Amino acid sequence: MRTTRVVPAVLVAVAMSVAVAGSAGAHATVNPQQATQGSYTKVAFRVPNERPDSGTVKLEVSFPTDRPITSVSVRPVSGWTVDVERTRLPTPVRAHGREISEVVSKVTWTGGTIRPGEFEEFDVSVGPLPEAERLLFKALQTYASGEVVRWIEEPVAGGPEPAFPAPVLELTAASSASAPETELAAETTGSAADAGDGTDAIAVAGLGLRALALVVAVAALLRRRPA
Repeated sequence: MRTTRVVPAVLVAVAMSVAVAGSAGAHATVNPQQATQGSYTKVAFRVPNERPDSGTVKLEVSFPTDRPITSVSVRPVSGWTVDVERTRLPTPVRAHGREISEVVSKVTWTGGTIRPGEFEEFDVSVGPLPEAERLLFKALQTYASGEVVRWIEEPVAGGPEPAFPAPVLELTAASSASAPETELAAETTGSAADAGDGTDAIAVAGLGLRALALVVAVAALLRRRPA
């Protein structure tokens, strides 16, 4: 009797562990997962459908306002409608040479369907990225069945992966030794132009001296000829 009772309990435990492992293995992510502080970059929120009998019909992604991103633009996705929400900052920040008091706080995609066994990517251009170690983009995935999966748990360094982790963008410090390519090219071109001007001046001066020497030589020959 005990054996018959234990077997169903074990099966239930195994089924639950498989379900949790499936949730942790395929979840909403941001790609690429690393970028440089102060840069502009395109990120894609990648959302897989994890249900065999229902499609994903809505995605909501929250943008951090404690480390605001002042420029956010959305790339259209065929079949989907996008709604962008903005929020007022308690303290304005300076960017693009002016004060910014409102930033994007949430982007919502609706109207399309991610069918079972498929995934979709939602592209967003963001920048300049703040001076922070990471940005957390909490996301809500809604299925046609009404189920809402909340990808909002923050991963902890060195700890186990949460069952429903939020998409995380890791940020690295910009290298102060590297100059922008445009500025470097401008400096190189300017240096080459300055060097060219100096060379041309020396060449002109040399031609002038040669002409003067030729005139002196001809005059000396004329003086030496007999009358």
